[in-house]
Amino acid sequence: MSYVERMPPLDPAAMNEAQRNAAHALASGPRGGVKGPFIALLRSPELMDRLQQVGEYLRFRSSLEARISEFLMLVVSRAWTQQFEWSVHAPLALKAGVKAQTVNSLAAGARPSQMAADEALAFDFCDELLRTKGVSDATYRTAVDQFGEAGVIDMLGVIGYFTTVSMVLNVAHTPAARDASVEPLSALPM
Repeated sequence: MSYVERMPPLDPAAMNEAQRNAAHALASGPRGGVKGPFIALLRSPELMDRLQQVGEYLRFRSSLEARISEFLMLVVSRAWTQQFEWSVHAPLALKAGVKAQTVNSLAAGARPSQMAADEALAFDFCDELLRTKGVSDATYRTAVDQFGEAGVIDMLGVIGYFTTVSMVLNVAHTPAARDASVEPLSALPM
């Protein structure tokens, strides 16, 4: 589906001081610029700044192994059919050690059949949370046993943060960064 971008990049000359400061802070960090969800979020610079700090922690400093974080980002991106996040994080997940077959299954909207054991736990936790708005005692206990309480909280952070980012991008109609190595997601049946 093709969309007209609703919230394109702001002209730096038209930005207010708070927007310029937030854009500068973002560009000075590990992201190196105002891209993806931050283009739309710059309309609310304080929210953008606070969210980007959460995202920076979750992507670069959380208690989770990068492979699990990136995997969860793909699960959430698939759930929201979020093209930008998928195009950014599918290559990062592969680089972090998620198998191509797992990424391809997620892209098709299926539960991957040959995930690593910790990926299967993370998938089941995320899937149950997104479907039921909570997790059972058994799912919770298994997740704590695998990832610890801090890991469970960081998984919730990744899931919640990337849900927020996916909603922003879907509403703003932010286009995906085109990467020839990543197929765009197809819409899932409702």
